Order: sequence, then C-alpha cells, then structure tokens
Amino acid sequence: MRVVVTDPNLLPLRDELESLLPKATEAVWLPDDVPGALRTADVLVGPAFTQEMADAAQQLRLVQVAGAGTDRIEASGVPVANTYHHEDSIAEYVVWALIGLRRELPAADAALRRNRWRSNVYNPTIPQPDTLGSARVGFLGFGHIGRATWRLLQAFDAQAQAVTASGKAAADGLNWAGDTSRLGRLLDESDALVVSAPLTGTTRGIIGAAELERLGRAGVLVNVARGPLVQQQPLYDALRDRTIRAAALDVWYSYPTTGDRAAPADAPFGELDNVLLTPHLSGITRQTFRGRVQDIAANINALADGQELRNVVRH
Repeated sequence: MRVVVTDPNLLPLRDELESLLPKATEAVWLPDDVPGALRTADVLVGPAFTQEMADAAQQLRLVQVAGAGTDRIEASGVPVANTYHHEDSIAEYVVWALIGLRRELPAADAALRRNRWRSNVYNPTIPQPDTLGSARVGFLGFGHIGRATWRLLQAFDAQAQAVTASGKAAADGLNWAGDTSRLGRLLDESDALVVSAPLTGTTRGIIGAAELERLGRAGVLVNVARGPLVQQQPLYDALRDRTIRAAALDVWYSYPTTGDRAAPADAPFGELDNVLLTPHLSGITRQTFRGRVQDIAANINALADGQELRNVVRH
C-alpha cells in the first residue's frame, strides 16, 4: 500500500497516523512532484485532486480529504471520502464570537489599551449589553457544525431556528426549521446569523445586501462556512454603514498560495472596528485532527481489507 499525503495540517500527527496504517504501508509526505508521486500510489490524502493528478494516478483507489470540504476535488473516477471532527472546535469559536461581539468586548479591549474605560458604568451613552441567553440565533445550514453549536447555545438558554436545503434540522429545542425559501423569516426573527452551510451553486452569494438589511442594525453575523456564501462588497458596506452591528469572519474570498501572507478580500475589512478577523482557524485544534487521523487510517485499512469505505461523498 502506497499512500501520498499532501495535506501539511497532518504533519503534527504524522507518527500517530503512520502507526495506524496497515503494515508495510509506504507513506510519502508532501512530495515536491505530486503527479510523479501519484503514479504508483493507492491512496491520496489531501485537499485537492486535479485532472493532472488524476491522469498521473493510474492505480489510485481512494482520494481521502482530511476535512469536510471537497470543493477542490476537480477530477472524477476515484472514490472520494471526507471526514469531520471539527464541529466541536468550530462551535467553541462561534460561541466566543457571539459573546464577544454582542458585548463588544474587542472594542472594550482596544479602548482600555488607550486608557479609555469603555463601559456603561463610566459612559452612560454606551448601552448595557445583552447576554447570550437573550439571543435569537438563526442558522443558515444545520449539519455537524450547526448541531454542535446549538448544543452549546442551549446551555446559555439562547433560542434558535434554522434553514437548510432540505428544510430538515434534526435537533431538539429549535423554535422552527425550514428550507431556504424561509431565509427571509429567519433573518427577521434572528439577531445573530451563523453561516454554516456548504458552498454550492445554490448557496453562493445567498446573503447579499437585502438579507443583511433584514438581519438589522442589532444583528451579528458569524461565517464559519465559506466566504462566498456572503457577498463580499455588500457585507463590507453593511458593516461600514452599521446596517448590521458586527461580524466574525473566519472564512474568506482569497487565500495564500504560498507562505502566510495574502489579503483575505478585496474590500478593506481590516479597517473596520466591528469585525473579528481570523484566518480560517475555527476548526484547527489538535482534537480536530486527531479525530481526522483516526478516520483516515480507518478508511485506508478498510481499503486494504476490501471492506466498505466510510464517508464516501463521490466517485
């Protein structure tokens, strides 16, 4: 069994992954010549599979994505499986962002660094903030991430509703759930919107100027799905003009191609004081990747034993 690993996020757990693979497995890590390495590979573990890679990989039997997203899998003809385990980490991020933005904690931190006590106690013109328990949270998408986030929010006594592509949301305690034709109602009845839907032709740009206006001036948006679900310029305009209150953005419109430097968007979100900007890190924890390593190894062992693969999302 020859396994080519092109996902650098797995490097911290290299020894653990290799210890779980079938005996006599050859693991090739981060090759400079990926098509060349794939010529004799049985498994590719990585986020991308181009047509060039497919043309070279004549004996490939599995593309295993070390995450949920398969939007960079361009070629077909080989089973593609994914894995999750990021939902608990992302749920923590969402709760942190909702508390921080609704109570304006980043603004208070920035002000006190300039010796200004930004609190209703010292400045009565600043409104007293609301607890997370008073929030009405709307979920756009309600899969692994939405359900994990809702479990945490219930501990705070928050309320929630959800819209999904199917109109179904398997969870107790929601006020209601519906399909995306009810997105307008969701926005009208929520003062926080958590975007956690997959990026598809239908969901791309689903949140634009009209939707942000319906979320309202007290509304907070948290995007942990993919940047393009929310239209970039309308989002920037809504934050700049205070059409909505604030946003936490962990997913973006452009990414580094090499290294760690790149503008995340064309619009200058970094100039705004009502945005939390993070570099797609909400699901990046050791616990996330330990779970993924176990799933990856289980699928490779199943392939070696002729057993059914798990989490196959396409062929």
